Amino acid sequence: MEESEKSSEPVLEKTNVDKVDDVSTRRNDSVKSSQSKPRLKLFSKVMEKSLQWLLDNASFDRFSHYFQPLSKQNPQLTEAMHKQFISQLQTLVQKEIATVIEEGDLQVKFEELDRLEELAKDTPQAAWRPSGVPEQDVCSGLVSYYKKQEEYMRIQLKKLQKENAGLAQKVQAGRENITHTEQCIAAGVEEWRASLEDLEACVSTLSPSEHFGSL
Repeated sequence: MEESEKSSEPVLEKTNVDKVDDVSTRRNDSVKSSQSKPRLKLFSKVMEKSLQWLLDNASFDRFSHYFQPLSKQNPQLTEAMHKQFISQLQTLVQKEIATVIEEGDLQVKFEELDRLEELAKDTPQAAWRPSGVPEQDVCSGLVSYYKKQEEYMRIQLKKLQKENAGLAQKVQAGRENITHTEQCIAAGVEEWRASLEDLEACVSTLSPSEHFGSL
């Protein structure tokens, strides 16, 4: 009996250790899962508080104030209408919040924000923050935007100037080829005219009798 009890003690200790490890593993997983979606949880909490504030402002006194004749005649019906109104309002707002989270893909966007925040930790320069003066913030944003646009336009202008210079050289080369061709044609015409004049002069020097006598 003593030996069996001694042999069972390590088994029980091992089982207890496994249970403790299992519980700690589950806790770590739950902590990781809760830490992986902090922004979404914060967003949900903010939406819940906003919804609660909205429901608190839609109190029965305020509701009955807009239905005074009915609330005086039948307060029970007015109270039932108010409860139904609150229930439907809460359901609709919760559905809208869920739709915004789903269609807006907020979980992915929040994870992207977490990634950007993690990358920003290594940058020594502080990120831009609004100064509180809308005009100044808009001007500062527009100035940087216009500077980028100006630099882009300069680059594009240089490209166009380079392309235009290349086209101008091609046009000039074409004009020179046309001029050279015209000169060659004019020279050929002049040579042909000179040859024709020489031929006419040679024919005019011969008399008709000599010409036919030779035949």
